[in-house]
Amino acid sequence: MSARPPDPKRWLVLLAVMLAFLPVVLDMTILHVAVPTLTQALAASNTQVLWIIDIYPLLMAGLLVPMGTLADRVGNRRILLTGLAVFGIASALAGLAPTAPLLIVARMLLALGGAMILPCVLGIIRRSFEDEAERGLALGLWGTVGAAGAAVGPLIGGALLAHFWWGSVFLINVPVMLVVLPACWLLLPRKEEITHGHWPIGQAVLLILGMISAVYAIKAGFAAKQSPAVVVLVLTIGVGLLSLFVRLQLRSPAPMLNLALFARPAIVAGIVMAIVASGSLAGVELTLAQELQYVLGKTPLEAGIFMIPIMAAAALGGPVAGWLSTRFGLRPVACLSLAISAAALAGLAVTEFHDPGPIVPVLLAVLGLALSIGLTASSIAIMGAADPSEAGAAGSLEATGYELGTGLGITLFGVFMSVVFGHHLVPPEGLSDGLAEQASRSIGDVYVVGRNLAADQGAAVIAAGKAAFSVTHSVLLTTAAVMMGLLTVLVYVLLAPARGVTAGGHAAGRVKRAG
Repeated sequence: MSARPPDPKRWLVLLAVMLAFLPVVLDMTILHVAVPTLTQALAASNTQVLWIIDIYPLLMAGLLVPMGTLADRVGNRRILLTGLAVFGIASALAGLAPTAPLLIVARMLLALGGAMILPCVLGIIRRSFEDEAERGLALGLWGTVGAAGAAVGPLIGGALLAHFWWGSVFLINVPVMLVVLPACWLLLPRKEEITHGHWPIGQAVLLILGMISAVYAIKAGFAAKQSPAVVVLVLTIGVGLLSLFVRLQLRSPAPMLNLALFARPAIVAGIVMAIVASGSLAGVELTLAQELQYVLGKTPLEAGIFMIPIMAAAALGGPVAGWLSTRFGLRPVACLSLAISAAALAGLAVTEFHDPGPIVPVLLAVLGLALSIGLTASSIAIMGAADPSEAGAAGSLEATGYELGTGLGITLFGVFMSVVFGHHLVPPEGLSDGLAEQASRSIGDVYVVGRNLAADQGAAVIAAGKAAFSVTHSVLLTTAAVMMGLLTVLVYVLLAPARGVTAGGHAAGRVKRAG
């Protein structure tokens, strides 16, 4: 079968979808440095802060596959432009939200817009680039936008907070949309191949409700926000709905999602890499942002500047990953990048941040470069193992991995951080049990308690909180390093040539779905 001729406008199309992707990825991390400021301005509880941050990626995880399959049926261009409009409106609502609950609702609307954008971006790239080397370069450039955008988010957030109020970290998306929407309108082709047939809305609802129920149960269980009986009930409902969804996919002559994709080791490896790597990165960034501001006393802008090495190195990782994967094969590149990430995290865990010297910037740069290469390698694995006709579904699976990883990473790191912090906090003598319990919840609560006490006692509480958080920071980074090491071994096994993966990341044999 001869390959179809390449699209002469494919590089302009790539530019358009990268512009569309940029505001979505910025919104994933721009909020991190704003957490302390936002928490105090809205008087948000620790639970509300976690929901403000992770409702966005967790809700997207349930919406991405349905939105990806909808785009296959009505056209990527239409869904992409609609998603950009929704995202812009939601950004304005979030920036002007007067309370924490209303901000959470606005973040939910942001998730809807983002879920319409992400699958279209990856699907368009897969359909536009048939040549393996060109696709690797295109995904590498896309990965650069993702990694650099996520890394530059804290810097932009810090710069905005230095001159404006916390809502500016959302309102910055509005002028971006005024540029991105017309660019995508002009550059994206108006004619495209679509999948004929109805969109199974019932299956989509099952998947959305099942994902949200399961994820909420996990969040509530780890955070101890609900009784065990409620957690088990919600988890049972979620698992039941997802099981019913799987049965419908296997029996339907026109399933919303072809589950045979999961029989390809390269796709499974890519999804696992996306979940663990993005989850670890999100948790680490959140931890560093709080360490720099609460413990070291840096301003949001200074905290963003401190993370520049991650940003600069991550910008190089995407194209480097594409070139290395084509030259040396996906397996060694993916595994080596993950192993280096684990070593960098372990190094940061035992490094003194009060006197960083050159070692901390170097370790941050190594971490940014290695994680960027690893995340781009997951894209190459997934999109390279999918046929062009499966681009929308494959793109939605990859994006689901990123968003689910980010959401669960923030949740698990946040809960783990609270537990470890409370265990290591030694309140000063004379502090009442009620205030001691409040201070043990988070480093933010320590400052709230400290401000309401006499100067000497307040300073003692804050000093105890700083000491406890420094230990917490080391434990979290060590945990992330161990997770990355385990992921390295798993990816090495999944990408073994004997299991049907070539150097370029393609499945050697296609698994066809039985009718």
